[in-house]
Amino acid sequence: MASLLKRDTFAVLRSHHPQAAEVSQLQSRRQLHVEPGAREKALLAKDPALERFKSYRKGASRIRRIGDYLTIAVVAGCCYEIYVRAVTREEARKAASGSA
Repeated sequence: MASLLKRDTFAVLRSHHPQAAEVSQLQSRRQLHVEPGAREKALLAKDPALERFKSYRKGASRIRRIGDYLTIAVVAGCCYEIYVRAVTREEARKAASGSA
């Protein structure tokens, strides 16, 4: 409830001062660009010692794709199993009500 009141209060204030709202929107959209320093450049540079840990090979993407397909297959199997159980339960219910 308090958050609604705060939101309404800010909306009223913004409607009374449209120029201030426009200025604040422009300031939030503008992003200051600062040139990275020597330390940041050193951290962003390629390190040859780490090359063997990166998965540039096609094998990693192939394994990821196989995992995605297996996940889809497992989810489809679970959905099918739930469907089969629901259908057999409904048939059993109809058979029980028909014989009684």
